[in-house]
Amino acid sequence: MAKTNTLPRLPRLPSAFLIGLTVIFLFSPLAGAKHTTFSRTLTRESLGLRKEKLSHLHFYFHDIVSGRNPTAVRVAQALMTNTSKTGFGAVVMFDDPLTVGPSPTSKLVGKAQGIYACAAQDEAGLLMVMNYVFTEGKYNGSTLSVLGRNKVFNEVREMPIVGGSGVFRFARGYAEAKTHTFDLKTGDGVIEYNVYVFHY
Repeated sequence: MAKTNTLPRLPRLPSAFLIGLTVIFLFSPLAGAKHTTFSRTLTRESLGLRKEKLSHLHFYFHDIVSGRNPTAVRVAQALMTNTSKTGFGAVVMFDDPLTVGPSPTSKLVGKAQGIYACAAQDEAGLLMVMNYVFTEGKYNGSTLSVLGRNKVFNEVREMPIVGGSGVFRFARGYAEAKTHTFDLKTGDGVIEYNVYVFHY
């Protein structure tokens, strides 16, 4: 007579225990969650924000494309860039010093880091995407972000400040650029900036 293999019978769990396990399984993720909503309204005080103030920053931007240690280098271009009268399609990455005065040996207050690109076919117009990274005084470690159009042959160009970090959280304002000097032979330039920014 053939033997039949039978599995050992498991002990029967009380129904109350099974219900308890189900409740724990379904709702335990919710118990550990601190925020279960996508958005919420906060007060300024909850983030430690005080009264908004307006600051004026003044400095010089040194864009050096020549020599052994340029601070701005071309990283991309289009097939038509070299034949375009405006350099359309050229993209330059930069890490330019920001100083108190126009001399390159003047006191350093930060760096301008980002890209500018020749974005116009009929005139000299740059797309500017950059951060001012400050290293001086109470602004040390704080940044301002600029995104705008720079029509380089205008006497004064205005670009928006779209944000910031550190001291400049929630920043908004604008930057005015004015060419101080430009060397046609080397392409090096010194640009004077006046920045007006609201922040907390």
